[in-house]
Amino acid sequence: MIKVLYVEDNDDNVYMLKMRLELTDELEVLVAEDGEKGCAMPVTELPDLVLMDLEMPVVNGWEAAHRLKSNPATRHIPIIALSAHALAGEREKALAAGCE
Repeated sequence: MIKVLYVEDNDDNVYMLKMRLELTDELEVLVAEDGEKGCAMPVTELPDLVLMDLEMPVVNGWEAAHRLKSNPATRHIPIIALSAHALAGEREKALAAGCE
């Protein structure tokens, strides 16, 4: 089973994406509701993939991605940035933080 960590503070988004991903029966979806937890959980849970919201409380997604990529224990985990904000420069900023 593929383990996905979804780091998202919006309950509606979590409900929608978690439900859809788990329909495949091949994905286990874990949830962290802020960037601080999103940095801690991969160390113990070792997900195969992180889906990272960018605008969150405590630690934002850019900083969380940077921390995960700076940690030797988690730097190998692919991070995909998710955001409703499609402003110019956001893609480049996410890539610079370590998102794929």
